[in-house]
Amino acid sequence: MQNAPARSAKTILWVAIIGAAATSSLAMGIRQTYGLLLLPMSAEHAVAPWAFGLAVALHNLTWGLAQPVSGSMADKYGSGRVMAVGGVFYLIGCGLPALFPTNAMVLLGIGLFSGFGVACAGTGLALAAIGRLAPPEKRGEYIGIASAGGSLGQAAMVPITFGAIGWLGSAGALAMLAVTALLIIPIARNIEWRPAPRVGAPAAGLMGLPGLAKRALADRDFALLTGGFFACGFQLAFLTTHLPSHIALCGLAPSLGMTALMLIGLFNIPGSWFCGWLSSRIKPETGLGWIYLVRTVAIALFAIATPTEWGTMVFAAVMGFVWLGTVPLTSAAIARRFGVGDLGALYGVCFFSHQIGGFLGAGAGALLLGVTGNYDAFWPVMIVVGLTASVLNWMTKPPGARPLPA
Repeated sequence: MQNAPARSAKTILWVAIIGAAATSSLAMGIRQTYGLLLLPMSAEHAVAPWAFGLAVALHNLTWGLAQPVSGSMADKYGSGRVMAVGGVFYLIGCGLPALFPTNAMVLLGIGLFSGFGVACAGTGLALAAIGRLAPPEKRGEYIGIASAGGSLGQAAMVPITFGAIGWLGSAGALAMLAVTALLIIPIARNIEWRPAPRVGAPAAGLMGLPGLAKRALADRDFALLTGGFFACGFQLAFLTTHLPSHIALCGLAPSLGMTALMLIGLFNIPGSWFCGWLSSRIKPETGLGWIYLVRTVAIALFAIATPTEWGTMVFAAVMGFVWLGTVPLTSAAIARRFGVGDLGALYGVCFFSHQIGGFLGAGAGALLLGVTGNYDAFWPVMIVVGLTASVLNWMTKPPGARPLPA
């Protein structure tokens, strides 16, 4: 009988991990397919490439703006409830441009509603819930497992959507994604639907978010971590949105873009687990610095080499291994410094920088494509941004749980 509570807690944790992986698979997998839709939406429905690229950029900015809000509400009321709302937002976000495939509806649906959807149902809230449920000594590892499981959807949704575009057309594929998003709602009931009573100060909640953000950003190391996260969003949003188009413009088969995005999702599975495991054994910011450096070297080599099928697949595999490894490491870094009571909100504050980068990466890429017809001038910028992020993370001091500055 003495072991019953422990077994119960362990069962709750593993059910939540599986649920977090499933919801993250759906939420992150759907947005991973947007790059496949850019050219088909233009050819089939005259949706301008600049409008679709701007919609993805706006999606990233909306996600960033909404993440601290959804995170603070999840800290107070439970991640599951907020994630279920995210499923509804995603339904609207993909459904509007499916029913009315115009520039305006793409901007409204993908740009705004799906941005709210991923802010509520994506990795931020799911992993914050796991961080609260997991024992401190295993927190990074369990967050990494949930993050790795979430990558399954990113790998699976890409070929499914690519096939749906050929079978149903781009609007039909978006309708399929909208219906799929509804699965988030029942799954979310298994992830911290009613938060357990917490020891110490209660979560800041929505009303306390501005003060919490101000105190967090006044901490030197949190500010450096947040600045480095900008590069993650900048690089990944550009590649997610524009890599398939870049591959097609280089004269390679359009299906290679689908293959590249699928490989990124597949290799992100072991990569996310490894980074979560690593976060319990080294200073998380050190690992983040190395991730940004590996990404940047891979980008530089891909940019200067003559595009080939095999070179593209190797690039996708390398990028995939370090794709979302930043998420468990960043979550672990925040939890080590400030505890888990406000982990959702603090991750959201840090993540806002990530999404400003995502807005600029996706949006500037679309603008450059419209002006020059290619992405050649963007690769040097990607390299400089990545190197800067490595330096910022390596400048941080060793983490240790401490209160936020008054």
